Amino acid sequence: MGSTTFSGDETAPFFGFLGAAAALVFSCMGAAYGTAKSGVGVASMGVMRPELVMKSIVPVVMAGVLGIYGLIIAVIISTGINPKTKSYYLFDGYAHLSSGLACGLAGLSAGMAIGIVGDAGVRANAQQPKLFVGMILILIFAEALALYGLIVGIILSSRAGQSRAE
Repeated sequence: MGSTTFSGDETAPFFGFLGAAAALVFSCMGAAYGTAKSGVGVASMGVMRPELVMKSIVPVVMAGVLGIYGLIIAVIISTGINPKTKSYYLFDGYAHLSSGLACGLAGLSAGMAIGIVGDAGVRANAQQPKLFVGMILILIFAEALALYGLIVGIILSSRAGQSRAE
């Protein structure tokens, strides 16, 4: 083997990087689905009521924010993985993996909710303008699900490095 200066678990960074990838990939999948699904609703509604297109772009923007949540967690995780300067144990890798999964899967589910609500909401808003506020409230609650995942992801990633007293 040869001498190495690495102290910690050799496979632990794999789980940490997997968490960073999971946060970004799943959040972007949710953002893409939400954007595509609500974008279809905006496009079909825009044929009949083109003056409402800019007002109906809200779900598309809210879905796009989900990818940013995943990016934030991925950056936090990846900057916390540096086994050459500080020992990185399996506890740390698992903390980062759970952080990424919490944020990523929350972003995926929020994106699905935003896409479905956005599609139906903008079509309904074209027929009955009084439904706009209700649609926005539902979208806010769907976005909050991803925000919960971001908060839990930050808390879990902050637990990394606390496995052993050094």
